[in-house]
Amino acid sequence: MKSLQALLDLAESAAREAGALLRERAGEPRTDVQTKSTPTDMVSEVDRESEALVISRILAVRPDDAILGEEGGERAGSSGVRWIIDPLDGTTNYLYGLQAYAVSIGCEVDGEVVAGAVFDAAHGQMYRAARGRGAYRNGARLRVSEKAELATALLGTGFAYERAFRMEQVALLGRIIGSVRDVRRGGSACLDLCAVAAGQLDGYYETVAPWDMAAGALIVREAGGETGFIEAVRGRPAAILAASRGLYPLLEELLLGAAR
Repeated sequence: MKSLQALLDLAESAAREAGALLRERAGEPRTDVQTKSTPTDMVSEVDRESEALVISRILAVRPDDAILGEEGGERAGSSGVRWIIDPLDGTTNYLYGLQAYAVSIGCEVDGEVVAGAVFDAAHGQMYRAARGRGAYRNGARLRVSEKAELATALLGTGFAYERAFRMEQVALLGRIIGSVRDVRRGGSACLDLCAVAAGQLDGYYETVAPWDMAAGALIVREAGGETGFIEAVRGRPAAILAASRGLYPLLEELLLGAAR
């Protein structure tokens, strides 16, 4: 296995190149949009092109590594290293011309994410982190907020594609929103996690897939925050929870109480 720095550099270079592709193709008339899990879960040829580009760049350097990509780019490996790729996080934003979409690449070694890069393609901002080495945005060190009270905490969240699940999430939100400052819904999970790392959100919770959070959760932890999983909506898949260390237990208690 190459050094941790080499893994991080590869994640960043692949994310940056894929992000350039997304930005170049943004605004084009789309005739290739399809749906996946539900009629609101969209995917386009740009998603697939971005994923193919990332995979090709990684395998050109590390042909024995495993891959887990959102759009079906899954392969086994023999090196103990696995790359977890979201080639376009925020597809709905992208297709509607909203400027919140990104490429997210996390790198696991023996099951633990040790390096990750999230490229905010619309704004040219690179978030990156490696285990034990801190988190950065365009070279500047990131730190989570020092928030330690719910009443003035600004949260981020998101909603499922499945209608029934989404309605349950809205009901949960209704039970907690009076206890916090306010809630934002950005539409890109990895960028929401990076916003927590940068202190632009005090906390974030959402039920997401591994590729949505692999890099972003590491970036939060390396920025001094805490991440974990909770059953925010009873009987549904666990949600990731990310926040400053002082806020995390308070937000966890609030969400678990609202889910009862």
